[in-house]
Amino acid sequence: MTHNGSYICEKRDKTRSSKIIFRVLVSRGDCPDPNENITVTKGVQQGLECKQAEIFRLKLARKIRWMKDCHLMEMDKGSTYLKEQGSLRLPPVTERESGKYTCLIDITIDGRNYTTARSIQLTAKSGPPEVFPELHVVSPQKDVVIVQVGKRAELQCLAYAGFSEDPEILMFWTINGTETGDHMELTHSWKFIHDKGQVYGQSILSIPVVRREFLNIPINCHILSPAEEKFGEARLQEADYSTFYMNVALWLIAPITCLLLTAFFFICQVDLILAYRKLNTHFSKPQVPDGKHYDAYVSVSQSAMLSLDGVACFALQILPQELEQKYGYYLYIRGRDDFPGEAVHDVITAAVHQCQRLIIILSSCGKSKETVQFREDQNQLLYEQKVGLHDALMQNDPKVILVEVDGPVDYSQLPESLHYIKRKQGALEWKNSFAETNKLTQLYLKRNFWKNLRCQMPAVPARRLQSIT
Repeated sequence: MTHNGSYICEKRDKTRSSKIIFRVLVSRGDCPDPNENITVTKGVQQGLECKQAEIFRLKLARKIRWMKDCHLMEMDKGSTYLKEQGSLRLPPVTERESGKYTCLIDITIDGRNYTTARSIQLTAKSGPPEVFPELHVVSPQKDVVIVQVGKRAELQCLAYAGFSEDPEILMFWTINGTETGDHMELTHSWKFIHDKGQVYGQSILSIPVVRREFLNIPINCHILSPAEEKFGEARLQEADYSTFYMNVALWLIAPITCLLLTAFFFICQVDLILAYRKLNTHFSKPQVPDGKHYDAYVSVSQSAMLSLDGVACFALQILPQELEQKYGYYLYIRGRDDFPGEAVHDVITAAVHQCQRLIIILSSCGKSKETVQFREDQNQLLYEQKVGLHDALMQNDPKVILVEVDGPVDYSQLPESLHYIKRKQGALEWKNSFAETNKLTQLYLKRNFWKNLRCQMPAVPARRLQSIT
């Protein structure tokens, strides 16, 4: 009893000071005199609050009990005990519920046990029941909240509470049917908010660390009035980043795949074209003849043909052996397929017009002998090129294929039209010195040359392929 009296807690700093005055009443009995009187109309459901906020703020382990008329209450189905707030919900009030209710909180500080108590006098009166607005939980409504285990999370609840702030309305949370007070780390708060003349209750449940036992279980937000109780449900679900990672992987793989496919097409372009032609030849319908008797006209200087050097060997032996004997092409080779005594210009004109391609074989002009040979045959070459290149440039028929034999060609002594074709589509290179390289390199260079040449040549009809197989 010597501790009765008023106590002052004062805090000072350099700029200001603050103090709190509170009164301590030590009671010899278990239930002190009530310091609050509540009158409730019979038939109305009532809730009683412990109202010992200073004890709850200590964040100590505590045990809360309720007494009625100094007798410990046994909680039954008609009453609900909210452990965290220490609130007591009673059934619809009758005369039997009248009496003195005491909220007891048992705490331990520095090894010593203390019990704090606060009493409320409840009186039941007769009269018409109070009218309470119909409550409605706006959110959550079976919401799924994505969270990370081990991280912080907050749940918000919004509920319609009528048109005024009714002190008898209460909001609280339950986790899988149990009160949040069973989990000391959880905290919640609620308040009234106003919006367009209507009043809502807003409550926030704070979860400092999400544990796995909180996942996929109902977490309910309750709003309670003496007339009714409503609740909304939310569930926590662990964040699944597999879809995110998959999308990121797809975004990374897609451009890489496109680059690889582009590189593959660029590298294997010739092989793909030849493979397509081969398949198309077997499955496509026979085409109507276009009046062309030859697949290519081979243009080469006559002096080079007579000299039997590398150019002649390529034009008369290597080229026909590969294209005609292996792949069934029809070639017109000047100096091989014409006859003595024929009008040269007429023969050249007719032959060029009957060919789908014009293969112009050029040799290196670095040597004086070849330069002389070129000048001797200039008239014949110029006429072949004039006829073929004019149609090629104006009508793209026949298409021109340039082949350089044994080294770079000096285009300064050649017509400008050949300069243009060289710049536009390039030229194929054949070297008789392939034989001087090792076998693998030789095989690779020759194979690439013939594949590129066949790619620029027209497709061979199926009937010719059958005749050579």
